[in-house]
Amino acid sequence: MEHQVFSIAAEHPPKEGMTISTDSRLGNGTKVHFFSLGPGTDISAETYDQPVLYIGAAGGGQLSVGQQTAAAGPGDLIFVPAGALCGIKAAGQTGFIYTEILMKKEINMNSILKSAEVFSLKNMIDYEKGSIANMDLVSGQGMKFMILSFDEGCALSEHRAPGNALLFALEGKAVIGYEGKQYPIKEGENFRFDKNGLHSVTADGRFKMALLLVTE
Repeated sequence: MEHQVFSIAAEHPPKEGMTISTDSRLGNGTKVHFFSLGPGTDISAETYDQPVLYIGAAGGGQLSVGQQTAAAGPGDLIFVPAGALCGIKAAGQTGFIYTEILMKKEINMNSILKSAEVFSLKNMIDYEKGSIANMDLVSGQGMKFMILSFDEGCALSEHRAPGNALLFALEGKAVIGYEGKQYPIKEGENFRFDKNGLHSVTADGRFKMALLLVTE
């Protein structure tokens, strides 16, 4: 959904006995899909020629990467390198909703990320007194994925991004300014920006977010 606060989890509810993949249409080179796995369903182990990021939105899932297994839930991040055999199974009775980001082969990856380890995005960055802190997790041709923390009273001034972007609110609350309108957002919600859309982010208290920028 564009130009309004929305929830990936609410927009893609699991359905019994089904796995559903929806193209986000954020970009061409970097592919971003929203997945919904019904309870008891799975995606058989497969390999991609490029690195993949998985971001949990709701429910729970069990990922197998090679000989390793990892449980993931809302707000969790899992990195899978190119060529690794990976399968995903919905755990529990609620199914599993997540975002899949297929990247180009040539990427710059933060050394904090390890294959098949589960990371809580909001716990990967701390607050800095009176400041906005930013950490790039992955960057490469046509994309960047980063996390940011805003101490109370901090804001990103109005600016335009060189590509489409998807914001993940990780902790706290903020107000998104977009093309002259204000959109309150809170943990677990999302917002999509169009290329060159004029926007700002103002923390309402302390706030953490992740941002996926796709420039092709």
